[in-house]
Amino acid sequence: MTARAPAVYILASQRNGTLYVGVTSDLVQRIWQHRQGETDGFTRQYAIKQLVYYEQHASMADAILREKQLKKWNRAWKLRLIEQHNPSWRDLWDEIIGNGPG
Repeated sequence: MTARAPAVYILASQRNGTLYVGVTSDLVQRIWQHRQGETDGFTRQYAIKQLVYYEQHASMADAILREKQLKKWNRAWKLRLIEQHNPSWRDLWDEIIGNGPG
């Protein structure tokens, strides 16, 4: 994982729980903000803090395009994407900060 690269991510409240799709130029910082409850709104209201999927992109424009695509997907497609890449729904936080597999 590259520390500061454009990325699209999916957070979940729990396995098969409420999902949130986001985009950022600094994945570690942004996920930390979600985990600390620093971002007002949907993720804070529904305690959506578990990083279950992410993908990095070459440019912010590419990442934004992908985010818009994923947000249009129905829930079943998003769940399938998570299951394909993270079948155990483990929190990928340790992976992105360099403390886990990846």
